[in-house]
Amino acid sequence: MMLGKKQLLINGEWRDASTGKTMPVVNPATEDVIAEVANASTEDVDAAVASARAAFDGPWSQISARERGRLLWKLGERLMEQADEVARLETLHNGKPIFESRQIEIPMSAECLQYFAGWADKVHGETVPVKGNALVYTRREPLGVVAAIVPWNFPLMLAVWKVAPALAMGNTVVLKPASQTPLTALALGQMALDVGFPPGVLNVITGGGATCGQAIVEHPGIDKIAFTGDTSTGKGIMRSAAETIKHVTLELGGKSPNIVFADADLEAAVRGATVGIFYGKGEVCAAGSRLLIEASIKDRFLEKVAARTKKMSVGDPMDPKTRFGALSSKTHFERVLGYVETAKREGATLLAGGARADIGTGKGYFMQPTVFGNVTVDMTIAREEIFGPVLAAIEFADVEDAIAKANNSIYGLAAGVWTKDVKKAHYVASKLKAGTVWVNTYNVYDTAMSFGGYKQSGFGREMGMHALDYYTQLKSVWVDLG
Repeated sequence: MMLGKKQLLINGEWRDASTGKTMPVVNPATEDVIAEVANASTEDVDAAVASARAAFDGPWSQISARERGRLLWKLGERLMEQADEVARLETLHNGKPIFESRQIEIPMSAECLQYFAGWADKVHGETVPVKGNALVYTRREPLGVVAAIVPWNFPLMLAVWKVAPALAMGNTVVLKPASQTPLTALALGQMALDVGFPPGVLNVITGGGATCGQAIVEHPGIDKIAFTGDTSTGKGIMRSAAETIKHVTLELGGKSPNIVFADADLEAAVRGATVGIFYGKGEVCAAGSRLLIEASIKDRFLEKVAARTKKMSVGDPMDPKTRFGALSSKTHFERVLGYVETAKREGATLLAGGARADIGTGKGYFMQPTVFGNVTVDMTIAREEIFGPVLAAIEFADVEDAIAKANNSIYGLAAGVWTKDVKKAHYVASKLKAGTVWVNTYNVYDTAMSFGGYKQSGFGREMGMHALDYYTQLKSVWVDLG
């Protein structure tokens, strides 16, 4: 299925890259090239930033907060009107099941747009009592031009997590999707034009990280970088952004612990352990990739996890019945399989999966859901983010041992706790160094609840009212009344 050539969206117009260069978009389920997208140059980045700046200083600043909210609400409506087609694009370029795209991620993206539409006219300043005869007040003002750089695992949803609060607060945006998965970001750009956003308010540029992405990060005309991706890239962004003192928020990697105590509802915990790692093919920043199990139940619990894992069927992502699709690219597929081989060499016990999955076509980057037992905290699969469907099971002795092993990571994005003891649940949640702690559930999100990391999982928050703090700046005004 060839979707043709896709252009850059700059200043409300679709245009080729200034060099004429393009990049292929590959369907990871078939290995076919399904589109060619423009490969933006530094000149194209300059044009997109200039467009965003002109819109920020011009028509966008003249639009009331309430009107911004109305436009965002309409964008959410338009997304749901086109949900079938957008979900198809998401699955075609990412490999995730159409069920996830259509029934979960597109509705969540629309909800996010409309949630922040409601905030647009509700963020305001305060009057402050001070010494002397003065009127003192604060203003919440937009930052200016925001660059949103998003990864390939949730291409549309993670874009919306940044675009929605940025636009709601009166900023303009340059959106750069991952080079592997640009199609739904481009669709979002067209929908924004369709519902009436002024030209330049949302620009979408596609290109590789080394040229296009780096040009964005270094550009002096950009006021803020909102990035989701791997930790090493995030560190590079911080270094580059320091030259121009940009605002930066980073949602980075994770190696999240999912802790199961002996007093848990074990059947629910088995479901939570598998959903925690295998939803989205494990290509999830907050995936519960470390399964910590209390020693007294370890063997029988792992038997249940392995049995459930073996029943999971890998299939055609476009089939509505499929729940486990293709990994996102050949490079990533080979990387994940490399971790499996490393785990075997280091002495972990393979309990399920561990190999390429054959769905009968002979093509596609399909992998079996994989579970390893007898993992120790010093093994590679216990320390490094695999970002794939590989679960590492680690034994713990008691509550304090569980907390120590859970926190024994450079990451701190999320964690899960499974217990029927309410006191224990709250105690453990308070001790875990993680931005989100789920108790007796996992991988649950809501637009109203903020999300972000501790430690090398990044800083800043997305979603919820607290995300707005990262798209505004505070001004203090003193008026002498003496």
